[in-house]
Amino acid sequence: MSEQYRQLSPSEFFYRNREVAGFSNPTRAVYQAVRELVENALDATEMHGILPDIKLELREEGDGSLTLAIEDNGIGIPSSEVPNVFGRVFYGSKYVLRQSRGVFGLGVKMVVLYAQMTTGRPVKVRTATARSKFVYEYEVMIDVEKNIPVIKSLKISRNDSKWHGTRVELSMRGNWVQAKKRVEEYVRRTALIAPYARISLEAPDLVLRFERSVEKLPPAPKVGRPHPKGVDIEMLRMMVERSKRSTPLVEFLVENFDGVGPVTARKFCEWAGLNPEMKLRDLKVSDLELLALKMQEFSGWRRPKASTLSPLGEELLAEGVRAVLNPEFVTAVSRAPSSYGGHPFVVEVALAYGGAIPPAERPLVLRFANRIPLLYDEGVDVSVKVVTEKIDWRTYKVEFPAPLAVVTHVCSTKVPFKGVGKEAVADVPEIESEIEAGVRECARRLRLHLSRLERLLEAKRWRVTVGKYVEDVSRALSYITNYDEEQLRSRLVELIRSRSSRGGR
Repeated sequence: MSEQYRQLSPSEFFYRNREVAGFSNPTRAVYQAVRELVENALDATEMHGILPDIKLELREEGDGSLTLAIEDNGIGIPSSEVPNVFGRVFYGSKYVLRQSRGVFGLGVKMVVLYAQMTTGRPVKVRTATARSKFVYEYEVMIDVEKNIPVIKSLKISRNDSKWHGTRVELSMRGNWVQAKKRVEEYVRRTALIAPYARISLEAPDLVLRFERSVEKLPPAPKVGRPHPKGVDIEMLRMMVERSKRSTPLVEFLVENFDGVGPVTARKFCEWAGLNPEMKLRDLKVSDLELLALKMQEFSGWRRPKASTLSPLGEELLAEGVRAVLNPEFVTAVSRAPSSYGGHPFVVEVALAYGGAIPPAERPLVLRFANRIPLLYDEGVDVSVKVVTEKIDWRTYKVEFPAPLAVVTHVCSTKVPFKGVGKEAVADVPEIESEIEAGVRECARRLRLHLSRLERLLEAKRWRVTVGKYVEDVSRALSYITNYDEEQLRSRLVELIRSRSSRGGR
């Protein structure tokens, strides 16, 4: 008896393996759907210089389903692209080399697919681009076997209000009661890492509103080119196929890779034993293998440019922490750009202490990657390892239980996540080292703050203690010296205040 063979489409693969994309159970599915839709809304605004206004709604329906709707004020989606954007897995605008929240072209399609699987209803999309004269309203489903969109309806109306943005509404099965705390925490942390956004959430037994605390956006990342140290044979093969066959090797290197000039390219070819004038058509598979190996080994490349990244910056990060956590003390540091395996990255760290932060037996670690809050898989994340295992907080005058929160943010063109769920950053040595350096710098500032508080407390205690004897001392001095007792008391009080303001005796 012969086996039957056939090919799975991308949408059918994720239909069969939805847990790979984070839709493993009804609770996780609600959280994952909210996360994917919010990330798309933020990318549609801040990446294009628009201060985000995000409205998120969640309703429980009588038939046991959940209706999830989100609206943004972003650039909108061209009408012709709407069916593919919501109905074709691995289709999107993010397949370029720059920092962004989504990279797979999967997120929103997985939400649509899960909704379709659990309720059989289409996703409703309302969108208009800037200066569009019309608003387009689609109902779209996914043909799972063919991985193509199915348009159930299309309505076009005049855009008299000049609205622009996108509204997405869908129905799905999920456990809101169990997901509520995760969703609430996700929205709070999103407001922390995006203090320039106005975010509202209306859901059963939960209403959250976060006004923007700043009117400034971080610089948008630019599209870049791959770094020579990050290449492999397959990448080289595809790049060669897209280039003119008559192009010399040295020109190919200069035109296609980050930070490679003519001088550097020729030095590399000489070091690798390659002819810089060799035409691409003459390259064999063995040449590509040698080229990839030598490009990874060559130490003369420049560091990857950081223009493809968009770190939040110390000012915005501190403001976000201050607005959401309401601490007594906050400090932030944005480390200089670095790289791992040819991929640029920037680590940012903030530390908050006291105020509304509840005391705990260990630091509260809030993790972010490319401005995405990471809520699951905390135990295997590199930030938790650094904060809880590599830092001796007693060195910085922190005794637990203490009201301490540590915020870490890793932004990169390729964040090394552990797993497709993108909930934990792997312990890459270069990233781990930068996180530790950032945490220690913030902790040193906290130690100065706590030392200052100790001196002020000691001065206050000294003032109170000495003040108890002012009456007796002024009376005794008046008896001995015949000076006026009231004048002596006033001079003593003035002397105590003066010395206590300088930190004690």
